Amino acid sequence: MKGVPTSPAACGAVLGLLAVFMVTTPAAAQTRERRAVTAYPVTTPITIDGTLNEAFYRTVQPASDFIQIEPQDGAPATEKTEMWIGFDRDTLYLSFRCWESRMDRVVAKEMRRDNSAIWGGDDVVVFYLDTFNDGRNGVQFVINSIGGRTDGQASNDGAYNGDFNMIWDVSTGRFDGGWIIETAVPFKSLRYQPGTDQLWGINVVRTNRWKNELSFLNPVPKERGQAGVHFSSVTGLLQGIVAPSGSRNLELKPYAISNATGRAVAGRGLQDDLAAEVGVDAKYGLTQNLTVDLTYNTDFAQVEADQQQVNLTRFSLFFPEKRDFFLENQGMFTFGGASNQSTADNVPILFYSRRIGLEGGQAVPIRGGGRLTGRVGRYTLGLINIQTGEEPATSAQPTNFSVVRMRRDILRRSSVGLLLTGRTTTGTGLQNNAAYGVDGTFGFFQSLSINTYWARTEDHLRAAPAGSGDRTSYRGQLDYNGDRYGVQLERLAVGDAFNPGVGFLRRSDIRRSFGQARFSPRPRRNGVVRKYSWTGSVNYVENGAGRLETREREAEFGIDFQNADRLTATYTGTFEYLPRPFRIANRVTLPVGDYDFDTVRLAYNRANRQRVAGNLTAETGTFYNGRKTAFGLAAGRVNFSPRFSVEPTYSVNWVDLTEGQFTSQLFGSRMTFTSTPFMFTSALLQYNSDTHSLSTNVRFRWEYRPGSELFIVYNDERDTFARAFPDLTNRAFIIKINRLFRL
Repeated sequence: MKGVPTSPAACGAVLGLLAVFMVTTPAAAQTRERRAVTAYPVTTPITIDGTLNEAFYRTVQPASDFIQIEPQDGAPATEKTEMWIGFDRDTLYLSFRCWESRMDRVVAKEMRRDNSAIWGGDDVVVFYLDTFNDGRNGVQFVINSIGGRTDGQASNDGAYNGDFNMIWDVSTGRFDGGWIIETAVPFKSLRYQPGTDQLWGINVVRTNRWKNELSFLNPVPKERGQAGVHFSSVTGLLQGIVAPSGSRNLELKPYAISNATGRAVAGRGLQDDLAAEVGVDAKYGLTQNLTVDLTYNTDFAQVEADQQQVNLTRFSLFFPEKRDFFLENQGMFTFGGASNQSTADNVPILFYSRRIGLEGGQAVPIRGGGRLTGRVGRYTLGLINIQTGEEPATSAQPTNFSVVRMRRDILRRSSVGLLLTGRTTTGTGLQNNAAYGVDGTFGFFQSLSINTYWARTEDHLRAAPAGSGDRTSYRGQLDYNGDRYGVQLERLAVGDAFNPGVGFLRRSDIRRSFGQARFSPRPRRNGVVRKYSWTGSVNYVENGAGRLETREREAEFGIDFQNADRLTATYTGTFEYLPRPFRIANRVTLPVGDYDFDTVRLAYNRANRQRVAGNLTAETGTFYNGRKTAFGLAAGRVNFSPRFSVEPTYSVNWVDLTEGQFTSQLFGSRMTFTSTPFMFTSALLQYNSDTHSLSTNVRFRWEYRPGSELFIVYNDERDTFARAFPDLTNRAFIIKINRLFRL
C-alpha cells in the first residue's frame, strides 16, 4: 500500500504513536521533591540600579542555601547567594546578592548582549521560569557581574534556543564582599497559564569559575551540568505570584531601510543600485497562551554573515538560522528529536526555515505572512504561512510556504505530534511539494530518552511519475546519557525519493544503524582531573539496495580537567563507497569505487573562562587513496577587555591523492568592540581558498530603547585570483531602523 511505512518496526512505532496521541489520561504525578520559594508583593517602587537599598530588601527574607553539583555533588555552595522575588501589577522582580571571597578572581569578560561567552565562560547567575509549570517549557535569563546578559527559550524539557530575545531590564553593582543583580521582567514579556494566582516552576544556578563550582537553587542531575538549569522537569516551585489576567497585548514594530548595492558585471565593472523599503511586524495575543505574529515586506538586513566551512565530503553543508522572525519558538517545530542546528547524524530536518527567503545563498523578497504559536491545554500548536516574491537574479519564482505543527504532552516528560509542510511555486507553472509525519519523544527517569518518527513526502517538482521511488523516512533512537555511563542506539531510514521541500536533507537513500557506548568515571579525589571518558561507536550506512556505502568505527579517550579544559584523542576507521565520481577539489576528481582509510585526531579545548580560549585540533592519516594532514583552530577567542575581543578561526587541509594534490585553507577573524551592553560594532573577515574569495562583514547594532534597534551594515566580497586584486565582486551598504510599540 502506498503512503504507509513498509518496515514492521516503523509500522509498530506509528500505530503506537497514533494510539498514544488519542490518550487523554493526565500526566503522571511528579513525585520528586521540589524546593519552594515565595514571591512577595512590592508596595513601594523598586529602581533597577544595581543597589539593594529599597525597603523591600530589608523586610523580605531572601531565599538562599544553594546546593553544589560541581565539584562536590550535594554539598552546600561555598559562596552565599541571596535571592529576592517580588511583583507589582505590571512587573516581576528578581534580585540577587552574590557573596564572593575573591572579587579579584571573578570572571567577567563580555558585556555585549546575547554573546555566547557570557553563558559559556563568565561568572553568571541564571534564572529559569517554567511559567506553565508543565515540566517542559520555559524562559531563561543569564546575567554576569558587569551587566552582560543573554536570554532564551527551552522547549520539550531541555531543547534550548538561545537566539530568542525578550524585553526586560537589568542592572548590576558591587558591594564590599560581592556583586549584585537587579532584574525587572514585564508580565507582558511572559506567557503563562490563565488566572491571576500563579504557580510556576523555577530554578537558579550560580557559577563560580575560579573554583569550577556550580550551585543550584533546586539541584539537578550532575551529568547535565550548567545546562541543567533549563530542564523544566527538575525545577523547584515559585508560589505567591499574582499576575495580570490574560490581556490581549499588541506589539507593532515598523522598520525603514535604505541600501546601496553593487555587483560586478562582465565588461562594465561594478553596477550600483539604490533602494529603500518599509515594512512592519506585528504581534498580538489572541489569548494569554496563543500569539499571532504578522509580517509585511519582511527584511533581514540585520543578519550577520554566515561562518564559512570547509567541505571535503560529497554532501551539502548546513547553516543554522539567524533571522529573528524565525528564531522565536523555533524549538516548537523540531521533529523526531532531531536538532535544528546540525545534521551531522544525517537525520533529515523536516522544517528548515532558511528555505524561506533565501535561494542559492541570495535573499528573496518576503511579501508577507503570519504565524500562530502557543499552547491549548496539553497541546502545543504552531502554524506558519509565508509568501515570497520573485527574484530575477536567482530565477526564484513566487512561492508559498506553509507549516502545521501540533504536539501533545503525555506522561511526565513525553510528547507525540504531527508536522505538515507545503511549498507551492507559481510563475512558469504550478509546482508542489508536501511533507508530513508523526513523531514522538519519550523521557524516562532522569537520563533515558527515546526519539522516533515516520514521515513521507509528495513531490511534483521532478519529471519522474508520481509515486516512483521510496518517499518515506523513519527513525528510532534510544539514548541513555548518565554521568558515568552512556549508551545510544539508532536506526534511521531515508528513501531515495524522500524530498522535504521546506526541509534540509543531507543524504538520501540510506539505511543507517548506529551504536555508541561511553564510560566516564570520576577520580575518587578532586585534583587536576574532573572526569575521564572512553567512548566507542560504530556507524553503518547502506543504500536501499543493501549496498554498504559508509562504515565508521571510532574510539575516543577524553580528559575533562577541573579548570574546564578538555583533551581528546580519537581514532577513526572509515570505509566509503563512491557511487559516482566525486570532485573533491579543483582539477581533482575521485573515481567510483571502494575506499578504506583511517585517521588519528588530537584536540585540546581551552575553556571559555580563560582570557585566551579555543579548540585546537591536529589530524593525520590515510584519506581515500592517499593521505591527509589537517590543523584547525575553532571557537577561538582572545579577550583584551570586556569591551574588545578577537575571535580567530583557521583550518588547513594538506591532501595528497593519486589523482592530485591540493591544499584547502579557511581563515576568519571577528573583532568586536562593545560600547555598552546594547551597542557594539563587529567586523568579520573571512578567506576561503576553495572559492578564492575574501569577504568582509562590518555590523553596527544599537538597541536605543528596549526592542528598538538601529543597524548599519557593510558587506563586500573580493576575488583573490583577479588580476586587479583586491577586485570587488559585490558590496552593500545598509542602514536600517525599527521601533517597537507595545500597546
